[in-house]
Amino acid sequence: MNTDVIDFLGQMTPIRAEEARHLIAMGERISGFPVHLAGSGMLGFGRYAYRSDSGHSGTAAVIAFAPRKADLVLYPNCALDDAAEVLAQLGPHRRGKGCVYLRRLDDADPAAVEALFRRGMAEISARWSVTAQ
Repeated sequence: MNTDVIDFLGQMTPIRAEEARHLIAMGERISGFPVHLAGSGMLGFGRYAYRSDSGHSGTAAVIAFAPRKADLVLYPNCALDDAAEVLAQLGPHRRGKGCVYLRRLDDADPAAVEALFRRGMAEISARWSVTAQ
């Protein structure tokens, strides 16, 4: 783990830092890539360059999460509308447009969290070239 990530974890409450460490281990195992700061308080795994149909282009983490004060925000980068069966198993959560909010990681089914991240890895890898950073 690089020093930027270690410093970032040091700014969290002990409970959030432990949840983040658990998600880091999961993300590294699923993606095969080391964790990196992915901008604005996000930790990500892998990176891909994209160009949308409208011509917008950029780079993003393949899968990511943000350990915010109120919620853990998962960015699985998969079509959440197609993942209804996984979300039904997840436990208490809220959905955003492309993210999932959890109050506590202990309240979520770890297999469902892993399934969301695996879906994101598969969907992005099928469409874009994925690199470590």
